Amino acid sequence: MTKQDCEHNNYQAKNNANTRTLRNWTTVWVITMAIAAFAPRFIWDFNTSLTIITLLINLAVGFRMLVANRDYLRGLDEMQQKILFDAMAFTLGVGLVLGLSYELLEDIKLIGFEPEISHLIIVMCLTYLTAMIAGHRKYR
Repeated sequence: MTKQDCEHNNYQAKNNANTRTLRNWTTVWVITMAIAAFAPRFIWDFNTSLTIITLLINLAVGFRMLVANRDYLRGLDEMQQKILFDAMAFTLGVGLVLGLSYELLEDIKLIGFEPEISHLIIVMCLTYLTAMIAGHRKYR
């Protein structure tokens, strides 16, 4: 085995480990988010102490997920980092511009309902997915 093969295997192993860690923390964060969203209504009847504890746990897990995401990004090669950063930058811009315009629609009475953050999250997810696919095609 050459030195280059060994370095590639080390990179691949590290990348796989970072991906698994990020997947695990993201899964835990989604679970704690679901508990924070639904448990107060369906399980403990809006008990304030349990709700606050659940929110604090969700925030702590969310912070750990962000750290795992940072580690994942740092472990990627330069091209993958560029694709991800470009996709994130585009998604941030779309989210900012569309989010503010969407909120403005209600303020100026062009829509009759209150804007929901979930609509913006869906748009941002679709934008990120599209930008990632476009980035991978561009640098194929």
